[in-house]
Amino acid sequence: MNHLLARANGVPDDVIDALAAVGIVPAWRFHPAAPTVAAAMEHWKDIPGAHAKNLFFKDAGSRLWLLTALAERRLDLKGLPKILGSKRLSFGSAPLLEEALGVTPGSVTPLAALRDRARRVTIALDADLTRAETVNVHPLVNTATIGMRPAELIAFLRHCGHDPLLVELGPL
Repeated sequence: MNHLLARANGVPDDVIDALAAVGIVPAWRFHPAAPTVAAAMEHWKDIPGAHAKNLFFKDAGSRLWLLTALAERRLDLKGLPKILGSKRLSFGSAPLLEEALGVTPGSVTPLAALRDRARRVTIALDADLTRAETVNVHPLVNTATIGMRPAELIAFLRHCGHDPLLVELGPL
């Protein structure tokens, strides 16, 4: 996909440049704003691969977490702290999300690790995503979806200074 077209569709330069720096040439899809999984389903129906949902948490010890899981996965929020090796989790506020990852609710993505220069956020990936042929995520805006191989997503996160925690979340 032409970088100019991505930029024209509101994809920030920093994510385009970082993808290129890692050698990732994603499959780009542009669509109307999709701030929730429910809203995105209509746009995803013709996009092959696994789709992700993202949850931003703060734990009882003030540690920040971004969990990227299969979109269709039902999460046991009470059991999640044990899986992550954390204490009680609560959803992080919109101001904290923007401060830590530079994105707003509805545009949360593991690619926001790019903007976590202080390395405050632990990125946790659903291990089932890493077993998919293609993983689809937002590129910091919810008007586009990009697809890449799971190994490319992990390489991107490592390029950003994050070694993701792979977590087994149980059956779908």
